[in-house]
Amino acid sequence: MILITALFFGFVSAVIGILPPGLINMTAAKVNIKEGKRSALSFVTGAILVIFFQVYLAILFAQFIGERPQVVVLLREVGCGIFSLLTIYFLAIAKTPKKIKGKIKKQRISTRFFLGMLLSALNFFPIPYYVLVSLSLASYGWFSFETLSIFIFVFGAVLGSFLVFYSYISFFSKIESKTDFFMRNMNKIIGSITGVITLITLFNIVKYYLK
Repeated sequence: MILITALFFGFVSAVIGILPPGLINMTAAKVNIKEGKRSALSFVTGAILVIFFQVYLAILFAQFIGERPQVVVLLREVGCGIFSLLTIYFLAIAKTPKKIKGKIKKQRISTRFFLGMLLSALNFFPIPYYVLVSLSLASYGWFSFETLSIFIFVFGAVLGSFLVFYSYISFFSKIESKTDFFMRNMNKIIGSITGVITLITLFNIVKYYLK
């Protein structure tokens, strides 16, 4: 049962994390429009290869800090400060992102593969995201830091990532108008999410020290 839940939560967490319009999925959609599905899938394959290692490393790191409560508390305090700054930045400072209008030059398929790897490697969000997800699931007994469970979870995350990327490639023309809403309100959405995380983290820190 734990293996099924690992696959399920790996899949769902990937879908939730990648579904909002971002650099990688939007680029995959634009490559498909300009160069065709073959080039877009090559780009996605490169991105997913990096995501595989990012998720795996994130879970190993989560396992490490999960065995050391003092490290968890320290990370919570540091994370609370970081998320507080991010909340202030996105809600009060950051400018509304502009829609990308640049043209994508036609490149070889192998070039698109390495571009996917590069853009995915530059995206550091998956590591803290999957650390938080795996630790949360483990705390409820829905995930185990055993070798097989880890690989099943990573496999589920890869499947979920591919599904989202493929959906952007296949249905971008139908959802393009809705991406404008996300682009206009992206700062508010991210700021609200980081604000909620900050409050939850602060609550856990206070709860820990009041024990």
